[in-house]
Amino acid sequence: METAQVQPKANTDAGFKRRIRKAVVLGSGVMGSRIALHFANVGLEVLLLDIVPRDLSEADAKKPAARNAIVNGALTAAIKSNPSPVYDQAFISRVKTGNFDDNFKDIADADLILEAVVENLAIKKTVFDQVDKYRKAGSIVASNTSGIPIHSMLEGRSEDFAKHFLGLHFFNPPRYLKLLEVIPTAKTDPAVTNFMLDYGSKVIGKTTVLCKDTPAFIANRIGVFSIMTIFHVMQEHGLNIQEVDALTGPISGRPKSATFRTGDVVGLDTLVKVAENAYNDCVNDESRDLFKIPAYVQKMVENKWLGDKTGQGFYKKLKEGGGKKILTLNLNTLEYEDQPRAKFATIEAAKQSDDLKERLKILSKGTDKAGEFIREVNYRLSAYASNRVPEIADEIYRVDDALRAGFGWELGPFQAWDVLGVAKTVEKMKAAGHKPAAWVEEMLAAGKQTFYVVENGIRKYYDINTKDYVAIPGQDAFILLDNLRGKKAIWQNTGATLHDLGDGVLNLEFHTKMNSLGSEVLEGINKAIDIAEKNYRGLVIANNGQNFSAGANLMMIFMLAIEQEYDELEFAIRHFQNTVARIRFSDIPVVVAPHGLTLGGGCEVAMHADRVVAAAETYIGLVEVGVGLLPAGGGTKELTLRAAAGFKKGDVQLNRIQEAFVNIATAKVATSAHEAFNLGLLRDHQDIVVVNGDRQIAEAKKEVIRLDERGYVRPIPQEVTVLGRTALAGLYSGSYGFYFGKYATEHDMKIANKIGYVMSGGDLSGEQKVSEQYLLDLEREAFLSLLGEQKTLERIQSILKSGKPLRN
Repeated sequence: METAQVQPKANTDAGFKRRIRKAVVLGSGVMGSRIALHFANVGLEVLLLDIVPRDLSEADAKKPAARNAIVNGALTAAIKSNPSPVYDQAFISRVKTGNFDDNFKDIADADLILEAVVENLAIKKTVFDQVDKYRKAGSIVASNTSGIPIHSMLEGRSEDFAKHFLGLHFFNPPRYLKLLEVIPTAKTDPAVTNFMLDYGSKVIGKTTVLCKDTPAFIANRIGVFSIMTIFHVMQEHGLNIQEVDALTGPISGRPKSATFRTGDVVGLDTLVKVAENAYNDCVNDESRDLFKIPAYVQKMVENKWLGDKTGQGFYKKLKEGGGKKILTLNLNTLEYEDQPRAKFATIEAAKQSDDLKERLKILSKGTDKAGEFIREVNYRLSAYASNRVPEIADEIYRVDDALRAGFGWELGPFQAWDVLGVAKTVEKMKAAGHKPAAWVEEMLAAGKQTFYVVENGIRKYYDINTKDYVAIPGQDAFILLDNLRGKKAIWQNTGATLHDLGDGVLNLEFHTKMNSLGSEVLEGINKAIDIAEKNYRGLVIANNGQNFSAGANLMMIFMLAIEQEYDELEFAIRHFQNTVARIRFSDIPVVVAPHGLTLGGGCEVAMHADRVVAAAETYIGLVEVGVGLLPAGGGTKELTLRAAAGFKKGDVQLNRIQEAFVNIATAKVATSAHEAFNLGLLRDHQDIVVVNGDRQIAEAKKEVIRLDERGYVRPIPQEVTVLGRTALAGLYSGSYGFYFGKYATEHDMKIANKIGYVMSGGDLSGEQKVSEQYLLDLEREAFLSLLGEQKTLERIQSILKSGKPLRN
């Protein structure tokens, strides 16, 4: 398996080309153990160390297992945690463990040493005494502290240590949250800072943000301010927890966990600690009082209602009648109760739009309590963010990057401000008693109406020092489709847009709901290939949405099935198959770049590309069984073909087919791109994984160019070895076993048998070679037959109505 994790070539110390091969993590707590596993994810050799347990018996003190009990226990707990901190279980072996007493000397050959011990400066200094003693000259040393000033850890350190020391602040969980704050001190060599900014992005896969060494750095300073503001403002407007979470979740471009669920996940004690530190350390902060902890939060901390870690916080889960019931805390009575879903006219109006920017405008214009709350929070947040520049960062884009990557906001504060109109918002803010920073009004007075502009595909930000728009650095490594919207599209319809990426490469972007694959997207794929074959080197199929594609347009299929329009259905399925086949059998290289949810038809599109450039966080699978169907866009055929490819290598034939059969019949979804190789959905030595999804389209473009330069030739359809009744008997036996063992329903068994029939090549007497088209025809026939089943229609209806699968 190839990976696009090339080590940076720039950034040198006196001509020394820096490489990181071994990393050491000191401290195996929640953060330390998970950071170690993420270092393993990207291919590093990792040593994880922690203290020897106190009060060991004389016998245990001589046993390595007992001496390493703390570190091994922490690592085991991390490995078992959900969601998984590793891309593939095989990567766990890259992490070795030890303890501070026996193994500190083993840091001598490490290239990166990261401290993640308890947040206590004295303890950290003791650890750094040992680091300074054993580290090799030139190795990078970092602290993952979230609140202790970075410069305060340098007392007594050697010159070489100080030169190579900085803060590297990961966010929890390190695999999933994209932010890495890089905090140098005045003594840090700029080459080390630049290296870590580049390495953190390119290899560790993070959005790296350069921060000043100020309290809580960037993301926590503004993110926690936003949360504390909400805590206070909701009381002023008489809102409850359910109402606030409805307003501060996806509808306003924030994560599903919104405000209070986020508090429960993070832990109320952690949130309070950051807020208290900000209050104590930010004595000149004009909004310092908002960091004061509300009385109801103080009471919750006293009661140990800290969130998920203690079983209750703002929400409390109860087991009831074989299921779960979630109660919400009444902040006035501090009792848990059923709270009705939030009902505001403003929310209902905003829900009508799939466009976040449009929703933000609707929310800000609301005339009910919801609108008043949103405006007040936005005014305070905008004023606060503007007044933190240049205190915490010199450039506004760093603030936006930090909040988007660290807190999961779709738009940072300055980006959201642009959407609502800077001048208009400033006027309303001032009327409400919230004054923005002077530089904002200077910008407007100079005739510059937005914080960001796009010129010739280059995104620029307003720079408070030059008082002009300056290009955001490093854009050559990224391709953001939003930056191309100022140019005329090569072609577009309501579901897809064809962009010119330059250098003879096109990009087809989907923009339907959940990027589902309906007729407009299929038209787009065919049109894009037509245009590329005439005048271009190749095509990338990619988008910058939250997910690549949730699959085919299920509503269209359902309506045709209900109306028993079987001729229309047959045509639609054949058209889908032909379109997917064109991705493979065209005269130009087609590279697909999946990320996030890549399900059903989306998976089939990826499986037929000449090359897949997958984001590490790609959740890909053939999930049609969940709606009572089987993959019929080439997915069943393709997994059969890939399983058959191993026959000539001497593999046990039926075993390979059975593995592929089980993956389809159980609708297995890979939890990372790396796991997708194990499921046969990505191909070893052909498909590529990119850890930083922001670099994905740029890497996909490079792959198109590489394939073209090597002399691309249209592939020829293959003959596929199928096993006929030999496989059919084994696969049917397996599905019956699941049914009689009560692991599957009768309808599950029926679907599984149809999958087995296709993968066996039908009722053939024995092993035989068949064409790809032969298997596609079997797929299509089986798919159509299942659409005539009432239980399949019930499964589809359940997904469309509730989003939940039905087992019937």
